[in-house]
Amino acid sequence: MNLEQVLFEKILPRVGRAARYLGTEWNSVHKDWDAVPVRMAFAFPDLYEVGMSHLGLQILYSLANDREDFLMERVFAPAADMEQELRGAGLPLFSLESHHSLKDFDVIGFTLQYELSFTNIMNMLDLAGIPLRSENRSDNHPLIIAGGPVAFNPEPLAPFIDAFVIGEGDECILEILEAVGEVKGNCPRASRSDLMERLVEIPGIYIPSYYRPEYTGDGRIKEIVPLHPKAPERVQRRVISDLDAAYYPLSPLVPLAEAVHERGMLEVFRGCTRGCRFCQAGMIYRPVRERSPEVLLSQARDIIKNTGFEEVSLVSLSSLDYSCLDRLLPPLSEECRATRTGLSLPSLRVDSFSVETAKGLPGRRTSVTFAPEAGTQRLRDVINKGVTEDDLMDAVGAALEAGWSAIKLYFMVGLPTEEREDLEGIAELVEKVENIGKRYKRGRKRPRVTVSAANFVPKAHTPFQWEGQNSREVLKEKHEFLRPLIKKSRAEYNWHNIEVSFLEACFARGDRRLADVLEGAFLRGCRFDGWTEYFRFPLWMESFQAAGLDPVSYAEKKFSYDEVLPWDIIDSGVSRDFLIREHKQALDGALTQDCRTADCGNCGICTSLGVVPQLVKERK
Repeated sequence: MNLEQVLFEKILPRVGRAARYLGTEWNSVHKDWDAVPVRMAFAFPDLYEVGMSHLGLQILYSLANDREDFLMERVFAPAADMEQELRGAGLPLFSLESHHSLKDFDVIGFTLQYELSFTNIMNMLDLAGIPLRSENRSDNHPLIIAGGPVAFNPEPLAPFIDAFVIGEGDECILEILEAVGEVKGNCPRASRSDLMERLVEIPGIYIPSYYRPEYTGDGRIKEIVPLHPKAPERVQRRVISDLDAAYYPLSPLVPLAEAVHERGMLEVFRGCTRGCRFCQAGMIYRPVRERSPEVLLSQARDIIKNTGFEEVSLVSLSSLDYSCLDRLLPPLSEECRATRTGLSLPSLRVDSFSVETAKGLPGRRTSVTFAPEAGTQRLRDVINKGVTEDDLMDAVGAALEAGWSAIKLYFMVGLPTEEREDLEGIAELVEKVENIGKRYKRGRKRPRVTVSAANFVPKAHTPFQWEGQNSREVLKEKHEFLRPLIKKSRAEYNWHNIEVSFLEACFARGDRRLADVLEGAFLRGCRFDGWTEYFRFPLWMESFQAAGLDPVSYAEKKFSYDEVLPWDIIDSGVSRDFLIREHKQALDGALTQDCRTADCGNCGICTSLGVVPQLVKERK
């Protein structure tokens, strides 16, 4: 009895939500395993329902499988009951499409979307029978690669990953698979050393074993030393210059089990230059590159026809900044109405234009989310948010007038320079929103207002990368101060787990020494650390102690401008001088304008990457 038979006859009947593991989704690709020379597993280190909502998976899956000589299958982190069944039966983790053991693939590629998924990566490798650390793997093991936003500080994972893809992988993934095919030749498995020699020549590839960090006596990084003659001093990220010409999946996978988001996704543009100083995505995805309305309309028609999704969503970091909404939305809305398809915008800017635009979209109106981020104008200027209290009140009023019945407000607690008055400002804003809601009361029911407060986490490659996180004690005091103030206004107040945010900060700012902590936490049983029901903070503290490392020094330390940072090996394209200038501007409460509507801010991205902003309205 082969692995697939055992799974279907003995394992799947005993686990919950077995549809997660079937691999028979509409538009899934099933190739002849023996006829394809290069085989890759796309590994998402979270549950199926999270991973199937990820646009990057859809793009790379379709892109690779469009090539006859490549095969890409999927694997997600197994739920606790499936892990128990696999370990109990001595079975390996498997891909969905062919139910082959992960160990049979040439390449396994992990997407890194969140620091608290790291133990799931460890668990997936272990379940596959693959040594956790690169140095312990042989030619008989798959190449382990990783990419995504968290790869912009790859160091905590460096000992476990053979090679990182830095930046956009649309072109790079094909170059990697071509390299595997070349080195593999007619052999069953490519030589690991020969493959690394080939990969180091591909732009945007960081091979951790080709570098050695050296430390000072007090534990700071002294320098990061290249060990290979071809290893670059800094690895520059990959970027796609023309999205109209870029590949896009027109027959995306349709989930079998319920996913977080079940909708067709139209990527209207990449990048954002609004310049929020806490936002990593706004720095590492620059410059803005838009797709034309004609291309988007054509893609929407195909996606609706090929999937049967009941909703299409415009996807980007700030979709309402798209320069040709006036040319896109009317015909797209008409197309959606004709097919009885909803059309949504995942988030709305805090201004009335956004709401007026969204009001005309087909589909249901339940809740709308606005993110003022901070409670006072002073602090919004510090973070370069660029919105005012009047903007928020106008947007809330317009949303309720248009028929939305619930308002969600998103704030951050613990931002640099935050004072008590800024926290009080959050409560005051919420009360004003509640007062607006009273005017739109329907019978005895008035609009529901929910406040969600995240804890500030300093991220690499942002102007706040030099800042430390507030201590856990201080963050707790701030939330306990805010909660009764919010409750007075009858709004609901939720805040993110402080200990989870603390660990996120540790790994977001961490160096290669944290690998011992990560491995120790996994061996102690940590899994799904971003899920409240599975998170076990004491095990993490035991792991830090066993490794002889202080987590507080990672999360709360302030770096100096001249200090070598763990992620300095990665070149995002945004200059260090710009980030320093932005940090100083923040401390002065000075705003920096969006370069789409104002003068160039000299962030360095256009000159360093050779890619300029692509706005549809400016094309000749």
